[in-house]
Formats: sequence, structure tokens, C-alpha cells
Amino acid sequence: MYKNLLAEMSRSGVSKEDIAKCLGLAGSTIWARFRGEPAFTVVEAVKIKNEFFPNLTLDYLFDT
Repeated sequence: MYKNLLAEMSRSGVSKEDIAKCLGLAGSTIWARFRGEPAFTVVEAVKIKNEFFPNLTLDYLFDT
């Protein structure tokens, strides 16, 4: 799930741990989010975009 987000993370050297730290969530919670269990909230998605990928759109990053 979130293939574009994962690709951009790989290109930019952003880890799931970086995402967890940004959102203030545990690593296990982030792993679940990437599986869509549950999906990222809009607030979480905006935080990720603004922190790591300000030049990309939410639609692109979180396209499933």
C-alpha cells in the first residue's frame, strides 16, 4: 500500500522510523498504517507531506 509514498521515501532516504518520529507514534503503529490497518489520517498525511515531501501532492503520495 502507498507505493508512491514508499518510492519517495526510498529516493529521499526517509525511513519508517523517521515517519514515526514526525508523527509521534510507535514503530508498530507506523507499520500498521503502511498496511492500511488503519489508514493514515488526513492530519498525519499532511504532516508527512509538509515535513518530508513539500513539493509533492497528497493525492500522489497517498494514492492507493
